[in-house]
Amino acid sequence: MISFEERISAVRHFNRFMTRQIGALREGLLHSPYSLTESRILFEIATNEDPAASNLTQELGLDAGYLSRILARFEEKGLIKKERSAKDARQRILKLTPEGEKAFSKLNERSYNEIADLLGKLSESEQQQLINAMKTVEGLISKNECLKFSGPYFLRQHEPGDMGWVVHKHGLLYSQEFGWDERFEALVSQIAADFIINYNPKRERCWIAEMNGEIVGSIFVVEGSEDTAKLRLLIVDPKARGMGLGSQLVEECINFSKQAGYKKLVLWTNSVLKEARHIYQKKGFQLVKEEKHHSFGHELVGETWELLL
Repeated sequence: MISFEERISAVRHFNRFMTRQIGALREGLLHSPYSLTESRILFEIATNEDPAASNLTQELGLDAGYLSRILARFEEKGLIKKERSAKDARQRILKLTPEGEKAFSKLNERSYNEIADLLGKLSESEQQQLINAMKTVEGLISKNECLKFSGPYFLRQHEPGDMGWVVHKHGLLYSQEFGWDERFEALVSQIAADFIINYNPKRERCWIAEMNGEIVGSIFVVEGSEDTAKLRLLIVDPKARGMGLGSQLVEECINFSKQAGYKKLVLWTNSVLKEARHIYQKKGFQLVKEEKHHSFGHELVGETWELLL
């Protein structure tokens, strides 16, 4: 009997073999401009009835931020569009545009032809052996749900109506969890309004997190100066906590700030927000300033954190 290490090597060898067979390492899968992941996303949108963006992360086992960036590129290229679900207005349904349908049709035809060519080189009995072996592999692996690594949420950029949720959720949760009064809600409202009025898409960004068709989180990057970006308004609904969403949102801010050319990312928070402070520490932020203040009906300790990019 082979050792466990040898079994791992055998599985990795099989993965590399199948990757070569389907051409996943070529610059474009099936001689197209799309990667394996992009092609799979197009396939899911084309073949599933009313696919919701918030469900694709779990279905495909993809990082939420990565999927968001791919869908944003698809929208820019005119391959997909988003529509409100007729069954649930909270959900956003992905649809292929005529251009997207044309792209998928080519991919689907080429995939069919390549598989037909592969099977055509095998005898009838060999084809049946292959199908049976594939069913065995699929059946064994599908029993192990731990192989799905992604969270059940989806990240996207802000759209009309989102700022109302951001203001409402901040006002509600901070009142329930910390006893802060409506002056905090007024502050959040002002920050959100300033973001919309002065929005610079090359230098600023808002991420909205959805889960099961509902908004469950948000975070912002706004321009502070030529070299400094500000992280603002991180919030995660209690129903989505414990899934790594807060950490994912902060990571998106860090990556965007680097790509936008900022040299430093700063944020202001309060010492009572222990969960958020823990995320900032894990991401490498350093506490650089503390000051006592009376705000929102409480005596608080404000904190300034910085991350050099």
